[in-house]
Amino acid sequence: MTPVPHRSHADDLLSFIRASPSPYHAVASAAQRLEKAGFRELRGTDDWTGTTGGSFVVRGGALIAWYAPEGTPSHTPFRIIGTHTDSPNLRIKPTPDTASAGWRQIAVEIYGGVPLNTWLDRDLGISGRLALRGPGGRTDSRLVQIDEPLLRVPQLAIHLDRSVNDGLALDRQRHVAPVWSLGAAEEGALLRRVAAAAEAEPDEVLGWDLMLHDIQPPGYLGAEREFLVSSRLDNLVSVHAGVTALAGASTASGEPAYIPVLAAFDHEEVGSGSDTGAQSPLLERVLSRSVTARGGSQEDWSRALSGAFCVSADMAHAVHPNYAERHDPDHRPLPNSGPTVKVNVNQRYATDSTGIAMFASACERAGAPWQPFVSNNAMPCGTSIGPLTAARLGVQTVDVGVPGLSMHSARELCGADDPGYLAAILGAFVTSD
Repeated sequence: MTPVPHRSHADDLLSFIRASPSPYHAVASAAQRLEKAGFRELRGTDDWTGTTGGSFVVRGGALIAWYAPEGTPSHTPFRIIGTHTDSPNLRIKPTPDTASAGWRQIAVEIYGGVPLNTWLDRDLGISGRLALRGPGGRTDSRLVQIDEPLLRVPQLAIHLDRSVNDGLALDRQRHVAPVWSLGAAEEGALLRRVAAAAEAEPDEVLGWDLMLHDIQPPGYLGAEREFLVSSRLDNLVSVHAGVTALAGASTASGEPAYIPVLAAFDHEEVGSGSDTGAQSPLLERVLSRSVTARGGSQEDWSRALSGAFCVSADMAHAVHPNYAERHDPDHRPLPNSGPTVKVNVNQRYATDSTGIAMFASACERAGAPWQPFVSNNAMPCGTSIGPLTAARLGVQTVDVGVPGLSMHSARELCGADDPGYLAAILGAFVTSD
């Protein structure tokens, strides 16, 4: 059976995922956990002078958090955990109400690399945020989460498409507008539904960032419940592990050798090119400001950054039992054998030998295993926020991740032990030499 400590972590991860159907909910869940650990939110318009202890900044679907106890020298280097909060899914268009052949439907746009067949014939809810009219011409943001079987993207019956299984192709399945009722399109119907769920009036809603999510709860799978199955394992596994590591680092005594940082970005699945993505100056500005808030100079900031190191944590590919030829023959990670260190000499990952050594050392201190990962030379290699962070800040970076199957699916799989291993390793990384 899965060891008890890792099972406890896995149970908590599943609770975190259930509460986080959108990037905005993931940030809210992370912030709530950090506040319980004694962290406090700072706003960009606040005066940060003299700020010490645990702090975090929220911007939309991104969160930057760090811990610098009183007396920490301003030049103390950073140990950064980089993650992302978004997952591929179906997002609701600005004019959503549509219909076809007597069925009322919702217009959606495909976000990120979605394997569309995994979204067919699933019970779908709605989550995200509403931008509401506020007092004095301001706007307020409010989260909405409808965990009800409200929509469904119906698959065409095999009797009407005998070639549906040929190569598992999806070219004929491009009609992804979900159905949710019978009748003609009714303007404002969806708006009224989501506004009611957010306890708002429809005329208060000025805009939205809404998406669909599978309402089937996450859980365990396998003869000995040795696997986790859930939506959004990519990349809430890493976000949750980073929050766990950062909260644990805040309980350490004495002057820290490093300032632990969690950077949970949004929009990684579509290139990170936004004000909340890894290509933005968000992390750089927040960390620089944290140095000056503690009385640091430009020289202190340069020293803190020069000594910094980043672990970019994202999901990785476990070897697929039915398609083993798609993997490198000598690098075939398996679940429950520890996180992978991802290497690509063409810099799709930022890992080099010093990064491997740094991560391996943290694994030894945590008593956790790890595995190397390299893509098959004949297959295009994915990427993550690691190279973006390395290029943006000029800091050493290593790309790592929990191995799993069905990446980007509406329901992914990983080992039940590995998220606990990752959290323990990240905890050792941010607190020890």
